[in-house]
Amino acid sequence: MEVVKFSRSHRDNDKISGEKKIKIGFSLGTLKEERWIRDRDILMAKAKEMGAELIVQNANNDDKDQLKQVKYLLEQKIDVLILVPNDNIKSAKAVELAKEQGVPVISYDRLVLNADIDLYVSFDNFKVGELMANTLIQSEKLENILIVNGAENDYNTKMIKQGYDKVLKPLVSDGKVNIISEEWSANWLREYAFNVVDSKLQQGEKIDAVIAGNDSLAQGVIEALSEHRLTNKVKVVGQDADLRACQRIVEGSQYATIYKPIEKLAEPAIEVALKLGKKESIYLKHTIYNGKNNVPYYVLTPIAVDKNNMEDTIIRDGFHLREEVYKD
Repeated sequence: MEVVKFSRSHRDNDKISGEKKIKIGFSLGTLKEERWIRDRDILMAKAKEMGAELIVQNANNDDKDQLKQVKYLLEQKIDVLILVPNDNIKSAKAVELAKEQGVPVISYDRLVLNADIDLYVSFDNFKVGELMANTLIQSEKLENILIVNGAENDYNTKMIKQGYDKVLKPLVSDGKVNIISEEWSANWLREYAFNVVDSKLQQGEKIDAVIAGNDSLAQGVIEALSEHRLTNKVKVVGQDADLRACQRIVEGSQYATIYKPIEKLAEPAIEVALKLGKKESIYLKHTIYNGKNNVPYYVLTPIAVDKNNMEDTIIRDGFHLREEVYKD
């Protein structure tokens, strides 16, 4: 069992647990996707419920802006920093600045590499990749698979790749599956996914299935398929269970998504942030190596969702309302 302990810094002499509202800085790499808006809203609600103050900053996919915003948060005398890195390597500088001021750092859903982070809170991204591949190959015989990953500077994409490689590489070796190509989308741009698929189809490639890094990329893929009159004829899997993706799944244009219940991620993040802010010990079972340390890892299990279990997962959990998903 991992035990994380924190000693008081020079900034904490007047911060005795229970005497002061804990101030948490939340630095987001982006709010472009629906899921990050949901994360923000749940974190804000949970912080308010637990009597903490949450200050939110959004870097809009700009590394330099994120560093400036972290500096701003530190100037606000935050007790804890929750960081969603725009770049998994460059964000180490932001962590360094926080640690210099005795501020603990939670790496939220995206892992900061080569940095002295105190905690990593995320879903099992290796499992996400496994589920993506298994969901496709178990449906029927699929020979030609195109992969459109997210941004290379997001370490989650590397872990997802490790997951789907575990499933697909043996099939490729046996000649059962052909990987048409494996692409990386800078800043998770939907337009890039559209252009990749459009280009492959214009070149005469036969695509049976597409693994898309998230549901926004999946939308770009499906829009390109639609242009070529291939809607519902190519199996597409994404992740995040965005509302539009869930609508596409029940309509048939998207095959599946990987569902990550955000409440189970965001609410514990605030709970552990409060513990860190009060310099309390945290007990965690798992760790993950980030190139510098074995980081305590609060890990959650993702769920594959298609039209057959939509009701029993997304709808039952209240992640989306039934009337929103089944809008027609």
